[in-house]
Amino acid sequence: MGWKAAQKLIHHWKILRGDNVMIIRGKDRGETGTIKRVIRTQNRVIVEGKNLVKKHIKQGQGHEGGIFTVEAPLHVSNVQIVDPVTGQPCKVGIRYQEDGSKVRVSRGIGASGSIIPRPEILKIRVTPRPKTAGPKDTPMELVVEKTYDAKTGKGMPDL
Repeated sequence: MGWKAAQKLIHHWKILRGDNVMIIRGKDRGETGTIKRVIRTQNRVIVEGKNLVKKHIKQGQGHEGGIFTVEAPLHVSNVQIVDPVTGQPCKVGIRYQEDGSKVRVSRGIGASGSIIPRPEILKIRVTPRPKTAGPKDTPMELVVEKTYDAKTGKGMPDL
């Protein structure tokens, strides 16, 4: 990718995997679906069951060849998040709540201004956190041990 193409990449994504979106341009215009995958290096998303194309795949070792129907990526500018209250496509804004947490809100013409919840699929970790300490983990008694005292100077190296 050249520097010109890299300048056009979206840095702050407001559309996430698992969001309910409406396609606003293309052959599936007006249809809604769930985002299956986000391709950030190309500013594209794959919507589940939409933008289907025929793909000719050559036969190889371990897989059969033939003509398959696959979901093609859509540019992110051709989809909009569906407002959870009105069911209409809307833009996404960022607001901070009183407790300091950052939330996405619907904005634009005909938008309700309601909070767009984070998709449940993002809360599920692909690899679960380990419950037991591994061989490279620092023991807890070494972590909480106080090795330096600022008032007395204990723990300072002799230079």
